[in-house]
Amino acid sequence: MVYKNLFNLENKNVFITGGAGLIGSEITKAVAELGGTSIIIDINEKLSLELCEKLNKAGFKCHYENIDLTNLQDIDIEIEKLVKKYKVINVWINNAYPRTSDWGNKVENLKLESWQKNVDMHLNSYSWISRKVCLQMKDQGFGSLINFGSTYGLLGNDFSIYEGTEMTSPMGYSAIKGGIINLTRYLASYFGPFGVRVNNICPGGIFNKQLESFVEKYSAKTPLKRMGKPEEIASACVFLASEASSYITGHTLTVDGGWTAI
Repeated sequence: MVYKNLFNLENKNVFITGGAGLIGSEITKAVAELGGTSIIIDINEKLSLELCEKLNKAGFKCHYENIDLTNLQDIDIEIEKLVKKYKVINVWINNAYPRTSDWGNKVENLKLESWQKNVDMHLNSYSWISRKVCLQMKDQGFGSLINFGSTYGLLGNDFSIYEGTEMTSPMGYSAIKGGIINLTRYLASYFGPFGVRVNNICPGGIFNKQLESFVEKYSAKTPLKRMGKPEEIASACVFLASEASSYITGHTLTVDGGWTAI
């Protein structure tokens, strides 16, 4: 056995929701560089097409599908269209991060309508999409589904890192990400007998030009003393997508620089 071949994604269709975003774009690049066909599912047409063009010009394989994953009434039909077009779903990565414009509101200012909409857009969309994708993978007899949770779906929040800023971690975020983590365990248990693997990635804080004071406080509480990089999440993602992780399912892979270790 040649171990490096286990990480090869050749002849695999890899669907990446939110595939043009901060983390998603790195996953899209990583999949393509490892020989897979990256299929971006994103509502940002401009960024998606630019990324596809760049990768295709470099000799890689990338496609774009403009699908609103929060439209749950049509999502089953949209996934069926994808299967008809691409034949199989080897890997599906639920990376999209849908949220309302008032997502960053603190608990004191939270509105019921906003709470319900965010749960519907994020937790319910992940759940319903995962169900449909896993049923397709069951029919195929193989497949890898990767969900995105968060360290704040595993642990309580440390609000001290937000002191002196307007930033916070919304209450809905912990509820949604915690739900996704256990949803992943359920799906792994249910679909495992049919050759379907379901895993979860929990990123820690990813650097995205946050305030310097926040970055310093976050880094001070992390054993590796820094925030994460999008490409470090992408690397973990392609591991779970590849045959290198063929005996891993129901697992939550935490990529957080040690944040949850202490």
